[in-house]
Amino acid sequence: MAKSSGKRFMKLAGMTASIAGKAAKNSLRHLSSDEEKRLQARSELMQDVGIQIAETLGEMKGAVMKVGQIASQYKDVFPPEVATALEKLQKDAPPMPYAQIRAQIERELEAPVDQLFTMFEETPFAAASIGQVHKAILPSGQKVVVKVQYPDVDENCDSDLKQVRMALKIAGVLNMSKQLQEQLFNEIRQSLHDELDYVKEAHNLQVFGAFHAEDEGLIIPKVVNSHSTRRILTLTEEMGETLTVAATWDNEIKQKIAERLFHFTAGQLFGLYRMHCDPHPGNFAFRHDGSVVAYDFGGIRSYSHSEVQLFRRFAQHAVKGDVTALEQDLIALDIRREDDKNVPGEFYEKWLAIGMKPLSISPYQEGAFDFGSSQVHHEAISQMRTSLKYFGQFQPSATTMMLDRTVSGQYWNLVNLCVEIDLSPLVAQYITNYN
Repeated sequence: MAKSSGKRFMKLAGMTASIAGKAAKNSLRHLSSDEEKRLQARSELMQDVGIQIAETLGEMKGAVMKVGQIASQYKDVFPPEVATALEKLQKDAPPMPYAQIRAQIERELEAPVDQLFTMFEETPFAAASIGQVHKAILPSGQKVVVKVQYPDVDENCDSDLKQVRMALKIAGVLNMSKQLQEQLFNEIRQSLHDELDYVKEAHNLQVFGAFHAEDEGLIIPKVVNSHSTRRILTLTEEMGETLTVAATWDNEIKQKIAERLFHFTAGQLFGLYRMHCDPHPGNFAFRHDGSVVAYDFGGIRSYSHSEVQLFRRFAQHAVKGDVTALEQDLIALDIRREDDKNVPGEFYEKWLAIGMKPLSISPYQEGAFDFGSSQVHHEAISQMRTSLKYFGQFQPSATTMMLDRTVSGQYWNLVNLCVEIDLSPLVAQYITNYN
């Protein structure tokens, strides 16, 4: 254990030292360059740094790779060059040898694998940053899936996170106040610790299973307590097709799927004040009747009553196009800095014109929106270039970080589903008609 921790530390410290050298060399080389050359050089440095971080983290299992995955989802926190390089960490990780997985199961459940299961597939059907999932059959004949956490991941979590933060800071990637850095990294640390605690995840599965029990077509696997511990989670097998397969189905079925994904996220936020915050397509499976199976309840965020009311108020003001009220909401959410600099109403109006389209909100979009040919993300990038002079008035917010990740993730799920749908009735149900 100490040896592997020492190796990890050396690898991460080596990456940090290398990045520090590159950053110093870059600033020295361009001391007397004009603004345009400096910006170009910084962009190239960020690209180089992003690739180096992604390659180093990609070789290492566990929390450090998970940090990279989380980082890639926060485009507003990290420069685009770094976020792009980190995106490749979203892909499935290579599996760990079965001998190590078997030893972990037997250590945790205190019995031989062939006593615990009448069948256990040695090859995982899914592998990720902190663990992998195997199909198995219990002695009762029940088909299950067994999620096995990689050995020692939890013990390396905090030191991994510290090293990644240091590397990003030295590279000049974290362009924000120390207080905001603390808030954001505390949020990431908390979500990592939650995902590493399978007892907590089992509890989440039971809570969300009960919450969605009456929601037809939303399926959440059940926990098998006898075969679950802090590092092993055994669940009833609930299978379905991937998002790529579902994208080939009739639009009528895809509309049912889209409605269920919307209910899944909005229903939890506004009805439970807790939300599944990892809408990665691999965390859902889809059936031909439009049913949605949801997996991975490790990344859950809870909100207070006042936070949820503020989110709803913000959404109501966005739907109405009330930019004065919207700016006040953004200040309350710690997104808009409180300063005396004026941000014109036109700035907000342009962003609303882009962001409201997928929700089929009039006057921004009449009728069904075609997610398959959506240009919203391209329009947002173009708008960013013309809005740069106001960006200093805004900052990432720890309150909305997980919510942003969830909403943008579900937008991409609908884009990849290639669904054509009018979401305005659902917006009315959860936001505009709510008293």
